[in-house]
Amino acid sequence: MIVELLSNETEMPKYLKELGVDGGGVNILAAKAKIHLVSIKDLHVGGANILKQDALSIGADLAVPRGTVVAAQERVDTLLIATTKQLQTLAKKELAQPFGLKELALELKKIAKVKKPTECKIMGVINANDDSFFSGSRFKEHDAITSIEKMIEDGADIIDIGAVSSRPNAAVVSVDEEVLRITPILKLIKAQKLYEKVRLSVDSYEPLVVQKALDAGFHIVNDITGFENDALCKLTASYNATAVIMHMQGTPTTMQNNPSYTTLLDDIYTFLKQRVQKVESFGVKDIVLDIGIGFGKTLEDNLSLIKNLEHFLTLDKELLVGASRKSMIDKIFPSAVEERLPGSLALHLEAFKNGASIVRVHDVYEHKQALEVQKSILNFQ
Repeated sequence: MIVELLSNETEMPKYLKELGVDGGGVNILAAKAKIHLVSIKDLHVGGANILKQDALSIGADLAVPRGTVVAAQERVDTLLIATTKQLQTLAKKELAQPFGLKELALELKKIAKVKKPTECKIMGVINANDDSFFSGSRFKEHDAITSIEKMIEDGADIIDIGAVSSRPNAAVVSVDEEVLRITPILKLIKAQKLYEKVRLSVDSYEPLVVQKALDAGFHIVNDITGFENDALCKLTASYNATAVIMHMQGTPTTMQNNPSYTTLLDDIYTFLKQRVQKVESFGVKDIVLDIGIGFGKTLEDNLSLIKNLEHFLTLDKELLVGASRKSMIDKIFPSAVEERLPGSLALHLEAFKNGASIVRVHDVYEHKQALEVQKSILNFQ
């Protein structure tokens, strides 16, 4: 007899099939293999006691504060510990229960359905300006075209082009200036039909700039304001373009002035959910969500978002993470912008592992290699 302890990251359906388990058994056993930790805050104490008993009855558990059984507090924060199968069972059990448990049941059902991506696309960054935080991403006209072609060769799936810096305390740039900066690149892209070689994304929240990019063959609108402008929603829908909705607290000028949240994950989740509903109401069909690393976040906020990225998969949209060479790396390991490639790789590999299917990067080749290796590890056995 040989006994081996397998990693929790083992790809269970594939492993079970290799063991010769029948089709029905694969799904049942895989649902029992993954443990979920579900934070449930501000739950009515009556609901907490019901959920505790129901969880225990099926082999799951609910961590509750001392005094919950005697209703010492009217509302409590709890932690549900359950497998996918147990979540599915609880979702059915709680549908008929009071104290908000019916609403909880719907959330548990969504969580049980979440599947992490097995592939991760690379979005390369091109800046048509002189003030982006990383000088290595700044290009003009023919240099930009050369860099786009190199990124395609290195494995980029998407190229994101912008003409205005969104770094903290960045200077405000007029629409006319933004148009002036990006137009020469757009003309060359259209003339050389680069839109046929790679998906192109415009990093802007100005409708005039976005329309010029879409007319030049761009496919994606990447808006750091999360589509606050209705006109941009209409424009994106009219071109059948993809919308990248990003979360930002404040503006680039103010976002890092003591950012704070009531409940980090829930605050950002609520914002993204509302903006998804908004752009869909205008007819946008393809949506990607960006949690906005570094846009009105502390180091702890950024780390928590990457660590708990799976939470946002319940919105049923692709997730994009852009942590490339950002200052959070310097806060962990003091380093100049030019020295932050290793930290960028670490953050983006973790993001892919936790649910991201797109990473926005300055260094395409290095990320392509690292992600291919990570994919092989995650999908092994």
